[in-house]
Amino acid sequence: MSLARALLGMDLVHVVRGRARAGRIVETEAYIGPEDLACHASKGRTARTEVMFGPAGHAYLFLVYGLHLCVNVVVGEGAAVLIRALEPGEGMQGLRTDGPGRLTRALGLCLELNARPLDRAPLFVARGVPVPRRHIEVSRRIGVDYAGEWASRPFRFHDRRSPFVSQGR
Repeated sequence: MSLARALLGMDLVHVVRGRARAGRIVETEAYIGPEDLACHASKGRTARTEVMFGPAGHAYLFLVYGLHLCVNVVVGEGAAVLIRALEPGEGMQGLRTDGPGRLTRALGLCLELNARPLDRAPLFVARGVPVPRRHIEVSRRIGVDYAGEWASRPFRFHDRRSPFVSQGR
């Protein structure tokens, strides 16, 4: 959970054909491991989730409904942090980044980036300006109602000042 909060204000950067596309992270959700019924790791180790059980600091990318790509930062032991929204930066002016599928489209991400370390190009998290605690709002996660009591846990974090935060359903 501390990583989900700490990522707010950092930059997510994808280098495409030598040009950077970047955005400031303004919304995240924590998925804390196999006991969390909203977490993919709750189904155990599979080919899809293997990266979540590996070293921290790698990308976990997956498709939702076979359509929308999502990007996570692996914490390890089955835990990860979903990046839900970005404030558009370099190379992304005018693009929608207020939601996990929109931000991955705007960044030009693809499944081939799955399991890569996030400390170097082509996809990496760069130091930004941390969001002060007083500007961080904490709430329930979005779109995980199937997870029973886990759906209402306060595992979503966002910069309350940002107009780029996704809208909950």
